[in-house]
Amino acid sequence: MDIPVKDIFNISSEKDFNESALKIFSYQAVNSAVYSQWLYELGVDHKKVKRITDIPFLPVSLYRNHTIISGKYKAEKIFISSGTTGMQRSRHYVASIDLYEKSFTGCFRNFYGEIDNYVILALLPSYFEGEGSSLVYMADGLISQTGSEHSGFFLDDHSDLMKRINMLQDDAKRIILLGVSFALLDLAEYSDINMSNHIVMETGGMKGRREEMTREELHSTLKESFNLENIHSEYGMTELLSQAYSKGGGIYKTPPWMKIFIRDPHDPFSLLGHDRTGGVNIIDLANIYSCSFIETSDLGISHPDGSFEITGRFDNSDIRGCNLLAV
Repeated sequence: MDIPVKDIFNISSEKDFNESALKIFSYQAVNSAVYSQWLYELGVDHKKVKRITDIPFLPVSLYRNHTIISGKYKAEKIFISSGTTGMQRSRHYVASIDLYEKSFTGCFRNFYGEIDNYVILALLPSYFEGEGSSLVYMADGLISQTGSEHSGFFLDDHSDLMKRINMLQDDAKRIILLGVSFALLDLAEYSDINMSNHIVMETGGMKGRREEMTREELHSTLKESFNLENIHSEYGMTELLSQAYSKGGGIYKTPPWMKIFIRDPHDPFSLLGHDRTGGVNIIDLANIYSCSFIETSDLGISHPDGSFEITGRFDNSDIRGCNLLAV
């Protein structure tokens, strides 16, 4: 079957998305051993699925103990999720690193325009210190595409980072300070920095370094410290090749090749309407060679314009419908 790798980044209508999603579903239903088994356990005949709302989503937890691939290939890259010591981590076997690069570049451009208009300062210590981080790979790719010698990664040297920000305040390029939540809070406590003409973007996650905070608390603290009206956010995960972005208020939007659905928290095989809290399901068409239909562990709300919010996470006792495949 001819899979529309190039076409997915040129989707311009709902019709285009639906046709591509159904085509990829048909391919993965046959060519992914794990997804095919999942459909079998659910009693789903892929040939009878005619609407994207009828496509079953694969629980993201299966990436921890199964090799999720569609087709026969040798992975060019294996991305590994972050986690505490001893925790079983997800692995995403990426057939084409070029596909990932096209996806994260396209996602960024879709929301922020040309990358070389920015200087990117990445504050991702917990990810950078590990191996196989898809976030670090993406940040490194975007940093390279800025074409600026001032873009780069920073760990715990807050003094050096502040000097770089102050030096670039009057630069023609806008700064994007991209950081994991706890690292941005550490920087905010170190010293207030005027970022009013620039962007602070959090990627979520305290990673055990700090007590968990609500998004409102986190953003309120960062806005005050960095003199900003809004904090931007990036939403992605190891198991996806695409990202959603928020320019404020925790309201995320997706690129044209990515779509969010909300499932009933009490029945994972039923979808809810808009403005109701439930589990977040994601269609990421860039996941052609793994699985494009992911049931995440996040809770969220979708809105009629296609935007969504993340409101929390299921705990292990709340995950339902994931035990059909032996671990």
